[in-house]
Amino acid sequence: MNFSFGTLELARTNAAHIGSQPLLKNIGNLNIDAAGNLSDSPVKQAEHKGLFEQYLMEAVEGVNSQQVNVANLREKAITDPDSVDIHDITTAMAKASMSLSLAKTVIDRVIDGWQELSQNR
Repeated sequence: MNFSFGTLELARTNAAHIGSQPLLKNIGNLNIDAAGNLSDSPVKQAEHKGLFEQYLMEAVEGVNSQQVNVANLREKAITDPDSVDIHDITTAMAKASMSLSLAKTVIDRVIDGWQELSQNR
């Protein structure tokens, strides 16, 4: 993909397609460089290995840390009520609830999309 002046230029795989992008022959091994340019050179597996997995784990850890933070604030409110403001607990609970709800929605949509793709094959 080439980004220039707010326009998106698609990769060309057929010589009959209009565009200024170089013709790509092997679309199974597309590589996007830091500038956003596509190439069909072989992708180094070590470069891209685990990027999605790492992103997914960081997102899950973020949701989990918010849940743990709420649990810690609740415990602190019970053991030492003067050290915690009730508004902080309420805000933390709302953030944790919203992030958990968003994670559930994203997971449900990914599963639905995967099921649609697998049914179309």
